Amino acid sequence: MRKKKLPTIPLLKKDPFGNYIILKRFLIGVVGAVTYPRFALTNSMKIEGTEHIENLPNTNVIFLSNHQTYFADVIAFYHIFCSVKWHFKNTINFPLYLLMPRVNNFYVAAEETMKDGGMIPRILSYAGAVTIKRSWRAKGQNVNRNVDENAFDKIKMALKQGWVVSFPQGTTSPYAPIRKGTAHLIKQLNPIVVPVVINGFRRAFDKKGLFYKKRGVKLEVKFKAPIVFPDNLSIDEIVETVREIIEQNPEEHKKNPEG
Repeated sequence: MRKKKLPTIPLLKKDPFGNYIILKRFLIGVVGAVTYPRFALTNSMKIEGTEHIENLPNTNVIFLSNHQTYFADVIAFYHIFCSVKWHFKNTINFPLYLLMPRVNNFYVAAEETMKDGGMIPRILSYAGAVTIKRSWRAKGQNVNRNVDENAFDKIKMALKQGWVVSFPQGTTSPYAPIRKGTAHLIKQLNPIVVPVVINGFRRAFDKKGLFYKKRGVKLEVKFKAPIVFPDNLSIDEIVETVREIIEQNPEEHKKNPEG
């Protein structure tokens, strides 16, 4: 006789990576409460374009952004996603959204950053990190090693569960090249792509994004209209398009040195 599958108890429900949803919700709320002042009070965050994301499907959406700090960028995205869930537009000025935050958010991060950085990165990792081993960089040094074959499957799992934030340059250095792994991901999974351009985080916070470097900085987060890439684009064409939509053309460096 075939055994019946027991129903999942809501309190014990897990995300695709084995993390308990209830604990993720708690951690996102706590991290949000602790970091709220730095985005809304100490510094001011100007948000544009949330009308482009408020009606997106709950899964298979990837946000591609330039990258300025290890963690502040991602935490800011989480604030905005939770605020949008509560139907607030272009603002995080009503932090009651932290009472019931959006939990199906994930972000791509270097494995070494999340595992070797102490307790805070471990907490942030539990909140939604999709950790991958970078083939070109390790412990601050350029390396040349095999591509992480599990990375694609991990990101695919995350996209099936929710929204994924990815930084296609794989580094906080401005105007760095776009990694081709992002193009292969778009080519094979065909997600909805939301371009994002951020500014000010590098001036406001240290490289990790955990401590202030300067107060009173205007932070900017701009969401652009979602894109579905045509099937006939080549990998190189996708790379070039991604570079343009997140405004990381090196020729723009003279106009905006911060990137």
